[in-house]
Amino acid sequence: MVGEGVPAGLATVACSADELIRGDGGSVTAYEELLDAVVRRAGRDRAGLAGALRPVADRWSGVHRPRAYAAQRLLAVVRAAVRPVDAEPQTGQDDGRGWLETCQHEAVHLVMGERIAEVCGWLRAGVTMPMLLATPSRADGAVDARDLVMRLTEYEQAGARPGPADLGQALLRCGGGPADADVLRAAAELTLPEGERVTAWLRQGGLPQPEWTVEQEPGPPQPPSRRRGARVGRRILVGTGGLPGRGDFPRTFWPLFRRFEPLIGCRHLLLGHRERHAAAVLPWHPEIVAARMLAEVAATADQDGESGPEFLPALAAGDGPPGPAVHLALAYGLGARPDADREAAVAALAALAARDRLDGALLGGELARLVLLGTLRLPAVTESLRTAAGTAGGAAAVWPVLAAALPGLLAAAGAGTPPRPLPPLLALAADCARDCGARGTVAGVEELAGRPGSSQSVREARRLRNTLAGT
Repeated sequence: MVGEGVPAGLATVACSADELIRGDGGSVTAYEELLDAVVRRAGRDRAGLAGALRPVADRWSGVHRPRAYAAQRLLAVVRAAVRPVDAEPQTGQDDGRGWLETCQHEAVHLVMGERIAEVCGWLRAGVTMPMLLATPSRADGAVDARDLVMRLTEYEQAGARPGPADLGQALLRCGGGPADADVLRAAAELTLPEGERVTAWLRQGGLPQPEWTVEQEPGPPQPPSRRRGARVGRRILVGTGGLPGRGDFPRTFWPLFRRFEPLIGCRHLLLGHRERHAAAVLPWHPEIVAARMLAEVAATADQDGESGPEFLPALAAGDGPPGPAVHLALAYGLGARPDADREAAVAALAALAARDRLDGALLGGELARLVLLGTLRLPAVTESLRTAAGTAGGAAAVWPVLAAALPGLLAAAGAGTPPRPLPPLLALAADCARDCGARGTVAGVEELAGRPGSSQSVREARRLRNTLAGT
């Protein structure tokens, strides 16, 4: 939806904006490239940009707005680009006075919102910037240290100062270890006031990884309820320790650095903030993102949680180390009620396994705990794992998960405690062990296989025992 006579370059920007806002905001790459293109074009031809984007803004001029948060953020930028420059501009950048953190879970969303507010402030004020510093170098959102220093050099040459939110996001996207010597030398040569801070950040390798704690909600499993949205079971969540250095970032970034206590309640039931762009805020720190979003992911399994299927694959795509929060998010996804979320969890499992980043023992142990707590339904988990096992190399990835989950589940079943049914899970385990050539023993399998009778559980346990024994 582009007006006639619009130059080709601006027409491309407008078409991209229209497509992404109509959809879900697009991929991380498409979303970020559009933001960067609007900022660059605003500095070259603000009037032309406004004319090209006006039909896009007009489409959403009524009470309707995009459903996806990413699309809403892009629409805010488009509207700011279309409006005339303010006679008395407010840049949207302040010292944080008047801002109040209301929920621990909002931290990642606040970073995204602050950066968009900063861009909108530039556009409203008519401030021209060479580019966005935080535009990712890779599809997962990561920014290469060399790219950041080169962009800052262009800022220096243009006489521009980085926006606090854009620079803050760029730094959070740099990581993976200290930058190489050439990059550090180039950073040290920057004359921008921010140069010393950037150099120190790149030298230390970015934001350190936080300490974490795994915490279970207190109390026994709750019985099923007929009330819509009512929860069952008890969740297992992850807390993260505090991190240093928040004072150099905008105040709206500070919640990311604070200690996160997952059992503290908040004013939200379901935030709806799970999206691929959340994972891209901290591509080197998936544990921080996963911990903050874990309650939302869990809600897809034990409540009528809204679907956000792009989140888990995006979380698995980052280069940061996956830990308990990522694996718990995967566990909840494998037991989710919406089909799309279970499919996304299967894709995330496959992605982690393909990069040798899946801890099957950790995932299997948490799956068993959540099933026994009544939080996950075993049939849904079994079906998801069967789907994962059917992919290329899937049996080898799923077998360690099953080997870790079975002992606890078998022990509970032997004590007369749900869950039921176990036969499909035992059958899947036998199939996976056969297909990947697994050998050894699994606690509880020998005992079940040795019982008299020919029930399905006993038959499948015998098949699994014999497969593991190579007979």
